[in-house]
Amino acid sequence: MVDRLETLISTSKNMPMGGAVLVDRKKIMELVDQLRLGIPQEMKSAEEVLAQKDEIISNATLDARRAKVKAEDELRDMLSQNEIHRKAEEYLQEAEERSARILERAEADAQARRTEADAYALRCLRAFERELNTLNGSVRKGIDLLAGNALVATSNNVYQNGFKEAEKV
Repeated sequence: MVDRLETLISTSKNMPMGGAVLVDRKKIMELVDQLRLGIPQEMKSAEEVLAQKDEIISNATLDARRAKVKAEDELRDMLSQNEIHRKAEEYLQEAEERSARILERAEADAQARRTEADAYALRCLRAFERELNTLNGSVRKGIDLLAGNALVATSNNVYQNGFKEAEKV
């Protein structure tokens, strides 16, 4: 879209006296509309990243629960002897610690993805802002140029009419 905006400006008619150009309002508004439509797509991509984060957390939680259930089942099977009972408690403790680590990693990964999504959305919005500022500057230059041309034309007309009136006298 930026390339098309640049092409539109570079192929537009140059105005005399300065670097201003006449830009087709319809074409420029179409580009602005396309930019507006592009931002929701970028936001959708960010939401997909967040959805992936939720899936990772869900899977990690499910894995942790399965590990805990498995450890508890194994613990019940080994309760008949003291030594086995002690080992089962250790295994359960390890499983709980492992599930806690998995969950912590999943949450850290999800936070990193949220941070990346936020940074990505911020970059997109800043780029859009720069494009709009550039476009606004071009429009302002065109307005200023046209206003200046109208003033010169009015001044020339008054001068020429005044000169003709002076010749009649």
